[in-house]
Amino acid sequence: MLSACSATFANAQQSTDTLAANRTFQLGEVTISGLSGKDSSSVLSYQRIEKFNRNDLSNALNILPGVNIANVGPRNESVVYVRGFDLRQVPVFIDGVPVYVPYDGYVDMGRFTTFDLAEINVSKGFASILYGANTMGGAINLVSRKPVSKFEINGRAGVFSGEGYRWNVNAGSRFGKFFYQAGASQLKQKTYPLSADFVPRRYQQTEDRENAYRNDLKFSVKAGFTPNATDEYVIGYVNQQGEKGTPPYIGDDTRITTRFWKWPKWHKQSLYFISSTNLTEKSKIKSRLYYDTFVNQLFSYDDTTYTAQTRGYAFQSFYNDYTVGGNAEYESRAIANNVFKLNVQYKRDIHRENDLNEPLQNYIDNTLSIGIENTYQITPALAFIPGASFNMRNSDKAEEYNATTKEITNFADSKNNAFNLQAGLFWDISTNHSLKGSVARKTRFATIKDRYSYRMGQAIPNPDLHAETAVNLDLSYTGKIAQRLGIQASIFNSAINDIIQQVDNVQPNRFQLQNAGKARFYGAEAGLDYALAKGLKIGSNYSFIKRKNISNPNILFTNVPEHKVFAYADYTFLGRANVLVSYEHNSDRYSTSYGTQAKAYSLVNAKASVKLYKGISAEAGINNIFDKNYSLVEGFPEAGRNFFVNLVFSHF
Repeated sequence: MLSACSATFANAQQSTDTLAANRTFQLGEVTISGLSGKDSSSVLSYQRIEKFNRNDLSNALNILPGVNIANVGPRNESVVYVRGFDLRQVPVFIDGVPVYVPYDGYVDMGRFTTFDLAEINVSKGFASILYGANTMGGAINLVSRKPVSKFEINGRAGVFSGEGYRWNVNAGSRFGKFFYQAGASQLKQKTYPLSADFVPRRYQQTEDRENAYRNDLKFSVKAGFTPNATDEYVIGYVNQQGEKGTPPYIGDDTRITTRFWKWPKWHKQSLYFISSTNLTEKSKIKSRLYYDTFVNQLFSYDDTTYTAQTRGYAFQSFYNDYTVGGNAEYESRAIANNVFKLNVQYKRDIHRENDLNEPLQNYIDNTLSIGIENTYQITPALAFIPGASFNMRNSDKAEEYNATTKEITNFADSKNNAFNLQAGLFWDISTNHSLKGSVARKTRFATIKDRYSYRMGQAIPNPDLHAETAVNLDLSYTGKIAQRLGIQASIFNSAINDIIQQVDNVQPNRFQLQNAGKARFYGAEAGLDYALAKGLKIGSNYSFIKRKNISNPNILFTNVPEHKVFAYADYTFLGRANVLVSYEHNSDRYSTSYGTQAKAYSLVNAKASVKLYKGISAEAGINNIFDKNYSLVEGFPEAGRNFFVNLVFSHF
């Protein structure tokens, strides 16, 4: 079995990573057969997430090379970009179940806390065909935990700046052929402190950020039955209840209108069933069935009092969406040194929306994906992995409401097909050195919003939009030197065609989204982890990404800096104490397609922890130690110096 990434993964953190793997719900992973190792540049274990005190999904992923945190400022949505691709092109899954929002393909990663996860897997470019449609730039899979002993429990409780607090508890048990895993958590904050260097502006006169509250509750439960050594049947449920405010824009761009928004509801539920059954000694079938709901409310107000709704831009908007779907995956090892997989997926997205006192408008999309993936072990150290899929999307219904005539009419039908093809060559040069090369032609269907939204009266819908296409090339090396130094390096290039892009003045003062764009994304990643001395580990990674709009250089790509550096020093001493210091630098990035910029910034964070008693420890930390005034998006300043204190307990 090829282990293309084992070289870096088995570094100074081997023992803790092994524990993480044992508690990983493996049935929830989407893996390419033959790749038994996990590359530290694309996998985050729960130990590493907790080590760096990363409470939500976007901040956790920001540790990885090739991943950039961003913020949709006017919506207060936390997102990431993977090698320049956004979340519509790199969808999010929980245990392999898609959870991105049906309407626009995005998901607010700030609403997804990390407290009940075993690991996060990020596929870059060469994502398994088994994920299904829309993985043009990769995929992000949140893998839950499973218990390994009769009873285990762990949790954290703490407070942090901005009148914030957090708590979480995870409990599980394995008894005979049955197991269960449950989790509950809350992350709540009234505001966050701004840097002392921030100069008060209109709509922001205080030292605490206006309308920056959040409250996120999450409950999850999973029950499983393993009748024998090969088969497993699991049902899982995740319930997220969120609300948030949108801090007002306080920048210098006169083209941007300040919004006074609140989100009373951001609720998501996922119910799923996953099974794996051996049909014969050399074949098995794996299935997923799921039902996912999204209920959302957005209220726009007149001003910063957030009371009256009398002006033309004030509204109350309601979403009530759900997705139902499933897939069946057949695996055969009938041919020696070969693993063949056939996957069939169906997904039905229902989006229902209306503003206050308006009738409900319905949108229904169906997506079917048929894919094959094959792993051929040329030699024990060399594997060739091709894959192909055919994806189909059609619209069953798309309605629009005319506020003048008070009538609902139907948009034209919308259908689109797309073909994906990829191949990878994975070579274990030696026990400690591996090389991977891949090429992938991947696609992304236009979302409901892409095709039908009037963009508050500024756009013309375009039901005929077809899929974007990218050809992703990647060459990656992982290695380990003298059992102490782990190294990872990658170079990549993506040629993108038919980019869905804004075309201005299709009608006077109105734009339309069209498949008008060509672009090239290219760059490099490098990382190392070094056990410098007993108890002392250091590590760093660097990302370079260049995005060129070939068809229209005047339209700039946003939210991704060309350069990003992350580094840390981790020191454990006296057998019970630990100090962790981390550093992050991001270069300038564009916040708008016409050139508004968020300036470069550097942050230093620190955390100290100590074991108080068996299974109990305390930790405290400072983020943004030097109180830098910085923004991910121009006009939306981030937190200045802030503090946290946590009490940790565990029993395994």
